[in-house]
Amino acid sequence: MERRLAAILAADVVGYSRMMSIDEAATREAVKSCLNERIEPEIARHRGRIVKLMGDGVLAEFASAVNAVTCAAKIQNAVEAYGLEQPEDSRVRLRIGVNLGDIIVEEGDIFGDGVNIAARLEGLAEAGGVCISGTVFEQVRNKVDLVFADLGLREVKNIPEPLSVYRLATGSAQPEARPVSAFESAIGLDFALPDYPSIAVLPFTVMSADPEQEFFADGISEDIITALSKIKRLLVVARNSTFTYKGRAVDVKQVSSEQGVRYVLEGSVRKAGNRVRVTAQLIDANAGLHMWAERYDRNLEDIFAVQDEITREIVVAMDVQLREGEQHRVWSSGTQNLEAWECVRLATDAALGGAAEAQHKARELLDRALKLDPDYAIAWAMRGWLHFTEADVGGGIGNSDQFEKAQAAAFRCGHRALELDPDCAEAYGMLALTHLNAGEHDEAIEMSEKAITLAPNSAEILGGVASAVMTKSGHPERALNLVKKAMRLCPFYRPGMLRALGSAYRMSGRLDEAVVCYRESLKRETGYLSAYVNLTSALGELGRLDEARDAARDVLRQEPKFSIKAYTSGLSYRNPLDLERIADGLRQAGLPE
Repeated sequence: MERRLAAILAADVVGYSRMMSIDEAATREAVKSCLNERIEPEIARHRGRIVKLMGDGVLAEFASAVNAVTCAAKIQNAVEAYGLEQPEDSRVRLRIGVNLGDIIVEEGDIFGDGVNIAARLEGLAEAGGVCISGTVFEQVRNKVDLVFADLGLREVKNIPEPLSVYRLATGSAQPEARPVSAFESAIGLDFALPDYPSIAVLPFTVMSADPEQEFFADGISEDIITALSKIKRLLVVARNSTFTYKGRAVDVKQVSSEQGVRYVLEGSVRKAGNRVRVTAQLIDANAGLHMWAERYDRNLEDIFAVQDEITREIVVAMDVQLREGEQHRVWSSGTQNLEAWECVRLATDAALGGAAEAQHKARELLDRALKLDPDYAIAWAMRGWLHFTEADVGGGIGNSDQFEKAQAAAFRCGHRALELDPDCAEAYGMLALTHLNAGEHDEAIEMSEKAITLAPNSAEILGGVASAVMTKSGHPERALNLVKKAMRLCPFYRPGMLRALGSAYRMSGRLDEAVVCYRESLKRETGYLSAYVNLTSALGELGRLDEARDAARDVLRQEPKFSIKAYTSGLSYRNPLDLERIADGLRQAGLPE
């Protein structure tokens, strides 16, 4: 009788009997292909020996525990990728157990407690997971770039003593935290992982040569971000940050580090005729673990159900407990009309362009969406945003008939959106700024607070809407907190966030910090008039007159006909003293009345 010490790997196909009952031939072919193309090559590469193959499993031995564990991790990665290419009913997923122990060798087969324990460990593993024994852990710790979770002592069938069990994650160690700049450190920004779930949703990849499908894939990613941003106990990175990775091959650990999140969702979209294939996988970058992966082959009109399913799977996988009312807000559908949805997506992109022709195109698209689905609340809210923009550009309270008409139209659209969907955060945000434009500060605060409640993780609402309302309504400290949270939600924040932060500092009397923020914004984006004006005013109020006059010259280069009266007449501050402070700082810098 031959005995030796060996590392044993036991693998089993999850749900094999169920798969065979559905389609025996397809299941056998899928398991065979997976074995030949993914499992056997990895075992050979790691100097293992396949002892035997069962219909639904593999038993292999290795001379090295390090090789066995590394092989198990590689096999799971390979099988996970292979599974996304297969039909759902015949997709192969494995459980793997690895043990180190004494074995008996007889006619090429192996027996003994070392083998039995490996089989029991395999039974403890989750689908797509690996469990190892305490003896294996002691051999491989600090020798492999993998993460282990201690599952404690587990009692298993036919093994007299409880087993020390560790769960193996298939990635590398915890990513480094994103470094903060001197400016970010000075204002107290921290991008460390929070003590609750955090996620970045990457733009879904288009699996086709048709560039026109990009907006469709982007829309799926954005809708998932929007849905998740409505959950309070969750940090969801904003689109402006995650879409910087679009078209790039990135490592999830890099994303985790740069965005300060634990989880990363990535996926792909292929649209052909009236069919669409969507794949998605959720990765725990902190542990290097694939939490969940799925592929959806559906008709195009089912895309909204697919988005809901993906969002549900994310919430479950991250163990997020939804509070009362959140479930309805997260999964309430805006429209079932695919063309209307596409029109709103295209209109949103056009509106962000800012040019007059782009705004006109956005109006046409939104009108088309509302014709297709008159009950589409987001389309009404977006139409209101365009009217608000017309009023805002109109130059200030009561300046023209155009202003009054645009304001009235914005109110009508916003309230229509809320009639259709009382939980439409975008409508509340738009109405908040429209009330602010009209000098109705109490109403603006009420609307912005409702928007925050409905979308507590929306960087746009916190940093772009609510902070402006709070700053101009006499609550600058509240505005500071909102902008800083928005910057945490959008680590690759735009210069507009810095201008909002500067204004909040300015109105709270912290002029030196305001100057730093305005200058930081101008480093990133020159040519924005309000940044030059606010910098000039703050420097003038501080009495730093040489710097103020230099900044004033930049204002006049941007706007040669600039006047203090014309500029301040368009500002909707509640307290007249705030306006007077701004105007006086500009006078100190020598700008014309």
